[in-house]
Amino acid sequence: MIQLPYWLLASLLLVPVVVYLIVRAARQRVARAAEERRQEQRMSELYMATIEALAVAIDAKEQTAHNHIGRVHLYAVALARALGMAEEDVRAVKIAALLHDVGKLAVPDHILAKPGPLTPEEFQKIRLHPQVGADIIAGIPFPSPVAPLILSHHERWDGRGYPQGLRAAEIPLGARILCLVDYFDALTSNRPYHKPMSIEAAVAMMEQEAGKALDPQAVAVFLRILPEVQVEADTPDLVRRRLALAPPSDDAPLPASPRAAGEISPTVFEHIALAHREIYALYEIAQTMGTSLGVPDTMAHIASKLSGLVPFSACALFLYADKSDLLYCRFATGTDADLLQQLAVKTGAGLSGWVARNRRPVVNARPSTDLEAAGSDAQTTLQSALVCPLIFGDTVIGTLAVYHATAGFYRDDHRRLLDRVCDQAAAVIHNAVVFEQTQEASLTDALTGLPNTRFMVMHLSRELARARRLSSEVSLIVMDLNDFKDINDTYGHHIGDRALREVSKVLRTVIRPYDVCVRYAGDEFIVVLAGCGREEAELKRAELQRAVDTIVFEAAPGKFVPLSLSAGAAVFPQDGDTYETLLAKADSRMYSDKSARKRDARNGHGGNGDPAHPSSHDAGALTR
Repeated sequence: MIQLPYWLLASLLLVPVVVYLIVRAARQRVARAAEERRQEQRMSELYMATIEALAVAIDAKEQTAHNHIGRVHLYAVALARALGMAEEDVRAVKIAALLHDVGKLAVPDHILAKPGPLTPEEFQKIRLHPQVGADIIAGIPFPSPVAPLILSHHERWDGRGYPQGLRAAEIPLGARILCLVDYFDALTSNRPYHKPMSIEAAVAMMEQEAGKALDPQAVAVFLRILPEVQVEADTPDLVRRRLALAPPSDDAPLPASPRAAGEISPTVFEHIALAHREIYALYEIAQTMGTSLGVPDTMAHIASKLSGLVPFSACALFLYADKSDLLYCRFATGTDADLLQQLAVKTGAGLSGWVARNRRPVVNARPSTDLEAAGSDAQTTLQSALVCPLIFGDTVIGTLAVYHATAGFYRDDHRRLLDRVCDQAAAVIHNAVVFEQTQEASLTDALTGLPNTRFMVMHLSRELARARRLSSEVSLIVMDLNDFKDINDTYGHHIGDRALREVSKVLRTVIRPYDVCVRYAGDEFIVVLAGCGREEAELKRAELQRAVDTIVFEAAPGKFVPLSLSAGAAVFPQDGDTYETLLAKADSRMYSDKSARKRDARNGHGGNGDPAHPSSHDAGALTR
């Protein structure tokens, strides 16, 4: 047997150990490298998930373009790939699409959601957002440049864009893609300044803007892929389904899961959206401060904005009448609105009366309490009420109530929101009340309470327009109080004023509810009769004269003065087709009637121009 040297035998025995150690070290290096790649991938995905979560938050803030970021992201990535961009550049487009509107954080919400045209100053604010967005993300080390894409996404192909006025190929391709898809989504979604276009109309606009605002080659490619991409774009809640709320892609239980943003409760974004809805609703209510709106129009506007903050089945406004402790419902909308509009409650009674007296809101009270306080036995399907006081200055002017068909519906957060709305709405509603009072005063004769000449011109113009449209008739009766100057000269102007008030009361009782009696000037009155021909007008003229003849007017103690009217009628269209010609014709006939009355009085006949009908102001009439 051959004897091997000891050192050789030891070497042979060590070979397997060395091989094992080498293999083990190699495996460990491979495992470490794989773990490093895994961690790098997860960090990259976490990085992206953070961006996506920010995109969802920006989308939640948006008041009028919900899911805009999600759609722009979808369109931009699809178009970038269709144009053959490298995957690294596609990733930059994806990030830029998610963050392209981050600069709007520096633009006031009321400008973003303004329904009308922007002022030059407001447009300057809007023009800042690409630069602000680029500055926000400029320090983030993205694998590919993203800030230039955000900076240039409002540049135009023809060089008329902003902020730098770049043109054609000077604009980065990724920015041209963002410009195109942002424009398309603006056309097809609801915005405060326009209604959404149909896809067909938007496509026509895109073709029209190719080579002007938009890259013509990108337009052609986008329109080719649009039918396929649009299917996914129509997915409800696209931004959350596609981004932050997508399920995790890795089963490993690491907190740095690439879709950790998906674990954020949707209510987080709802709170963001609600906060901005609250601010904007309050802003819109405050905007009505400067408008000339009556109470119904003002409340209709407030109720439309309030519904987005505090849900309701019905909404009602209760206001104090002048020098009264009664709260009258001046506006109601929704369930049982007709029933609510009939209510009037005393201070301290019912829900509204209690809130007005104590200046404190009530939450989840019974709506039927107000019905009972108003003495109504009607039944309502409304089950819960939230009522807050309206305080202008230091004075309670009324209450604002919302009702719901669900019992116990309202929470303390609803009370807080309605309180804030009432803080704004009180001044707006006060202005509306003052506007109504001012308007009424400007259209009402202060002495008699009848409508004045200004109101009559407006009313008669509307009636004549309607009569022309319907080929119907309108009659005008002009009346003059006889011997009015003698009353003033003999008894004083204050007695003459009293005579005019007495006559106006009687005239009001004789006309139909939908006719109008106006104090025209001095001692003249005019009645406008809608849908009334000559025969009916003459009958009404005689009826008005007889009614005034029956007035027993005591000018001084024991001194009774007869009151009578001279009157003439004119009919549209037979006597004229304008306000002026009808008034002139009726006025001429009124003076003819006055002359006939004077002639009859000299001849000893009755004072109404008809000897067969003696005046009621004989001795027997005055002593009855």
